[in-house]
Amino acid sequence: MSATKREEVSSHLRYIRLELREMHQMLIKDDLLPDLNDAKEVHAQLDALHELLSDNRRKKFKSDYENF
Repeated sequence: MSATKREEVSSHLRYIRLELREMHQMLIKDDLLPDLNDAKEVHAQLDALHELLSDNRRKKFKSDYENF
C-alpha cells in the first residue's frame, strides 16, 4: 500500500474512532441512543474505507492473474 493510501486509511480510521467514542460516551453517560444521522455518517465512512481498501485488492488480483 502506498504512503498516501496509508495516510488516507489512517485518517478515515481516526475519524471513525472519534465518532464511535462520542456515541459510546452518549450511551454510558446519558443512556441515550446516538442520533440516526450520526450513525449513518459513521457507516458511510466505513463504506468509504472499505472501497478504498477493496479497490487496491482488485487491482492487485488483476495484475497477479493477467500473466496466465
